[in-house]
Order: sequence, then C-alpha cells, then structure tokens
Amino acid sequence: MKIYKFGGASVKDADGVRNVLHVLQVMGAEDLGVVISAMGKTTNALEDVISSYQDNDAYYLDLIDELHLKHLAVIEGLEMPSDGIKEEWLFRFRESGIKKTVKAIIESLKGEMLRNQSKNYSFLYDQVVSHGELLSTKIVAAFLNACDIPLVWKDARQLIKTDQKYRDAGVNWKETENLIIQSCKGQPFITQGFIGSDNNGFTTTLGREGSDYTAAILAYCLDGTGVTIWKDVPGVLNADPRVFEKTILLNKIPYNEAIELAFYGASVIHPKTLQPLQGKEIPLYVKSFMNPEEEGTVITAVDTIEPLTPCYIVRKNMVFLKISSRDFSFIGEHNISDIFQELSIHKMQVGLLQNSAISFSLCVEDKYAKINELLKDLESRYRVSHVEGVSLYTVRHYDGDAIEFIESGKTVLLKQRAQETLQLVVKE
Repeated sequence: MKIYKFGGASVKDADGVRNVLHVLQVMGAEDLGVVISAMGKTTNALEDVISSYQDNDAYYLDLIDELHLKHLAVIEGLEMPSDGIKEEWLFRFRESGIKKTVKAIIESLKGEMLRNQSKNYSFLYDQVVSHGELLSTKIVAAFLNACDIPLVWKDARQLIKTDQKYRDAGVNWKETENLIIQSCKGQPFITQGFIGSDNNGFTTTLGREGSDYTAAILAYCLDGTGVTIWKDVPGVLNADPRVFEKTILLNKIPYNEAIELAFYGASVIHPKTLQPLQGKEIPLYVKSFMNPEEEGTVITAVDTIEPLTPCYIVRKNMVFLKISSRDFSFIGEHNISDIFQELSIHKMQVGLLQNSAISFSLCVEDKYAKINELLKDLESRYRVSHVEGVSLYTVRHYDGDAIEFIESGKTVLLKQRAQETLQLVVKE
C-alpha cells in the first residue's frame, strides 16, 4: 500500500480539493491511504479560538462560526460546475449530506469548549485544534467518493494511540500497529494527519510536522511501498529559493543526509518522520501537486545525494555570543554545563558552538525574546560579548566556490569546518 499526504496548502480551497482529485486520477487510487491536513490556515484560526476562550471572551463562538462559513464556502465551490467534473459527480456530492456533517463537527467543537473544565492549555489545544483535520477529511472524502474515488473515511484517533504528552505525543507503536492493520489493511482509506488519542480516549496531537509523521506511521505499520508528500514545490531543492537565486532540484537523498539537513535547519522532512521509514527502507517522495507526473525527490537508501552539489541552509536573525571567564581561567566542563543550563532556562536554540581554552562561542536563536534576561544572568559570572541580527550559514558538501560565494560581501564572525559541513556566522 502507498500513502499520500496532502498538506493544508493543497486543500485550502475548492480548486485545491479538485486538484487532489486530479492527482489521484493521474497517479491511481488503488491500494492507497490518503492523509489530509487541516485546510489552509484553519489551525491558526483554531488557535485564535483558544486564545479568545482563555480570555473569557465569548467572541470565540463567533470565530467558530466564521470557521464554519469558510468550510461551507469550500463545499459550495465544489458544488459548482468545473472542467473535468461530471454532472453526476456534482449531484452525488450535493446529496452526500456533507453540510450537515460539517455542522455537526462545528457543534461538537462548541460543546467541547462549553463543557471544558481543564486549565491545561496543551490538553485544550489538542481537543480543539483537531477539529480542523476532522472538517477537512470529511469534505475531501465526500468529494472524492462522489467522483468515483472510493476511500473509506477513518478516524485517526481510533488508529494512532499515544501517551498523554499533549501537543507532542509519543506513539504507542505496538497498539497502533495492531489497530492500523485491523482497520486499514487491504482497503483504500482517507484519514487525518497530526492527531491520535490517549488511552482515555482524549485527542492528542503529534507535534511539529505531525501530518507527515502520520503518513510515516501508517506506511510503517502497513509495510507500505512508499510515502509521497505532495507540496507546492517540485521536490527538495539544494537551497531555499526565497533566499538563493539559483537552486537545484535534488533527485535522490539518503535518509541520513535528509536528517542532517533537517538538523541544520533545512525545510526538508522532520527526522521523526524519516526514522520509521528508514527502519523498513520505505522510500519517501516529495512531489509537486501541480505537476504530479514529474519525478520530484526521493529520500531512500542511497549512498549520497544526486546530483552531488553544495546544499545551502541559512538561519537569519540569530545572536552570536562569546563567553569567557572573568579571571581568564580555563572554560571547563563545569562552566559549559552552567552555560547550557542557562540556555535551557531561557529557551535558546543553539545552532553552532565552539570552545577554546578560555572562551566559549555560540550562535543561538532567541525565539522567545529572552536574550536580555540571558545576558543579565550570564554577565553575573562571565565576560560576555554579543552581536544580534547575525546569520548562520550551513553548507553541506561544500567546495571552494561555495565558500567564496557565502563569504562574499559579509563579515565572518566565526567559521567552523568539518569534512562534509561548513558553518559560518556572518554579519550581513
């Protein structure tokens, strides 16, 4: 069985849902599992609902009504005639009862919030945000089935069992594998990305890139032949086209290389998605939902990337820190442990570190605007200099031209070179 995952951008409106139909018509829908994310910016909208609710503002009910109207607009768009859509398909979709189904999900969401007694934000988050995936999969399933793509709708909460770490739940693999095999093996299906449930039946979510992870879980449990992530790009590129003018499509990437690229900050695939696939050598394809017949990129068991070319990753708006002892004594293990304790307390993400006998240099991401607090605490015990607004460049498979390209016109604050990886902290 093959697993397809369509993200929120691919089903953001009626045209997007029709394009999902087109992809399945072109690529075939036999022996297929489909994973769908919430439509467009629905997750963000549901986060706004939670925020309003926690402020004791009844406006959250209006926000839910707005969300209802947006999903009805998608349904009404799908009811309209369009090229390639047969009239009999439209008739079936109009008669499918999908508007009643969506209304029931919306009423369930309101009831969930009115009954809620928990003050645990993460718990509430999972109970509320999961409704986005329920709405999208019901709409897409109704449309695809009306258009002669028979997929059985499955509730991912009945398939993926997790612990109670809400917003970043860990999978109970043995129980999950048994449930998925019993429910999904041998029949085409459609289900939600991102969500599961704990042993008490409460909804959980799988954290960052959760829908990709869902696809990997399904493929692993069903011994899938492959996972395809459908995106609005032709595949995985060697650099972010929003930052670099000339980019190259990577045709093949080894699993470990993809994990390395993600570690350094590339928007490839999250390592937790790749790990179960790597265990069974299940290939993961990244392809364009606008051009489904193009090859795209495959992450699989190969020795090196193809073509072998430098891969550029940049993280902007970082902070460069240089820390040394006040009495010029050595920076030892106890100092490094102390410094990392402070980094953890202030929620700093470390992108690069380098130490010498008397100093310790770091490039960190100040995601939660706590740099001034960190500096105050560190300066009570160390000499600290810092530069804000720096960029951290990482180049995998670098060569002389790549080094010259990155350094040109920039002030290099720190350079670190390994056999396959070059990192530079620069002020642009």
